[in-house]
This record gives sequence, structure tokens and C-alpha cells, in this order.
Amino acid sequence: MGILDVKNVSKRFGGLKALSDVNLSVKENTVHAIIGPNGAGKSTLLNCLVGKLIPDTGSVMFDGQSVLGRAPYEINQMGISRVFQTPEIFGDLTVFENMMIPIFAKRDGSFRMHAYETVASEAEMVEQAEKMLIDMNMIDKRHMHAASMSRGDKRRLEIGMCLSQQPRLLLLDEPTAGMARADTNNTIDLLRQIKAERDITIAIIEHDMHVVFSLADRITVLAQGTPLVEDEPQNIRGNPKVREAYLGESA
Repeated sequence: MGILDVKNVSKRFGGLKALSDVNLSVKENTVHAIIGPNGAGKSTLLNCLVGKLIPDTGSVMFDGQSVLGRAPYEINQMGISRVFQTPEIFGDLTVFENMMIPIFAKRDGSFRMHAYETVASEAEMVEQAEKMLIDMNMIDKRHMHAASMSRGDKRRLEIGMCLSQQPRLLLLDEPTAGMARADTNNTIDLLRQIKAERDITIAIIEHDMHVVFSLADRITVLAQGTPLVEDEPQNIRGNPKVREAYLGESA
């Protein structure tokens, strides 16, 4: 049993079977990567993990509780935060204002950011936001408008906003997509730091194998909606099934 357990999950879209009897267990305090060629079912699986899609069959359990059919704010309350492929930040706000949002606001069932709840004094909330910006090495950018930052810094800000919710599981959907190599390497360093310093589990979907092999403790390879291999990174590199799935021919 892991902190996140997927059992016999299948999902069909009309005549297309996107997932077929997927089983996956993510162990607590590890980095688990999910990889596969285009069309392997990675995004469909991720959407099942956060309750955005309900599988036709099977279960998705987080710490013993089902995530299926839950609203996004309920998923957050369970201790799961998701980072999307495109950074989900407020470009017209400053970096500091963005960081204050998850600390000061909660989402209600209508998914509008209008239900506010004071969980601490204003001074305490400002202190929390500033501390997170320091942790993200962004305190010098606190007055910048988020829209003016590089994609790497936008991603760093979004990850900080997620961490301010103190999740137990951080789901990353291709976090380095569209980044220059320097920003990619900085994101890798940031995620290594987060893993070393925080009691957190990370599940990552990523096409960049440099990112995957730099971070993952364990890797699941999907092919045509079915888990092909699950193993430690050193055993994935030369696996003939993996090479065939990616290259289209046996090694």
C-alpha cells in the first residue's frame, strides 16, 4: 500500500480505450515518475488522480480515501496539490499578491475565489507568504507582476503557491514543458530541495528524460493505456520493452 493507490483503473472515450486495468502504487515520501509515448494515457491517468475524470472501472485511493467524484477544492483539502502544464498564476498581480492568495483564501463549491476565511492575523499571513518566497528564492521579485517573469519563475511561483497549502502529495504535469534548459535545471534543483526539506510525496508526468532520471525514485512506463514496466530508474534505461515503446522497434 502506498499513499496513492490506483487499482484496476480503466477509462474509455467512445471507441478509444485510454486506460486499461492500470495498477499503480506511489510510496510515501518518494518521487514517482509516470512516463510514456504520446497517447499512452498519462494525462487521462492524472485527471483520474485528481478527480477531474471518473474511471469506468477501478479505484483511486489517497491515504485510504477515494478521490473519485470529489470537487477540486475537496481534493486540495485532502492534501493533494496539482501543478498544471501551463502555470496557473494571476499575471496581473504581483508575485507577493499571488503568494498571498492560497494563504488568505479558500475555494468554495462554486470554485470562485470569493469565500475568504481568516486563519491567522494579517501580519502572520504576510510572514507566511514572505517565508515561502524566501524558500522559493523569489523574495527579490515580490513586487514584480507575475506576467513579466520567465516561464521558469512562473513555475517556481506556482509550486510555492501549492506548497503554501501544505500538501502531502504534489502532482506535477510536465512541469518543465516549454522551458529553456537553464530554467529546466533550476526547476530540477528546486524539486530536489523540496524533496530533501519537506515531508512530501511527488508524482510527476514528464516527457523530458533528463528531468525524470534526475528526480525519480521509481518510474512507471505506460504504453497504450497499460502499465508496461515499473522499476527503479537504473533498470528502466536499457529495458527493451521501454525502448520498443518509445522507438517503435525491439532493441
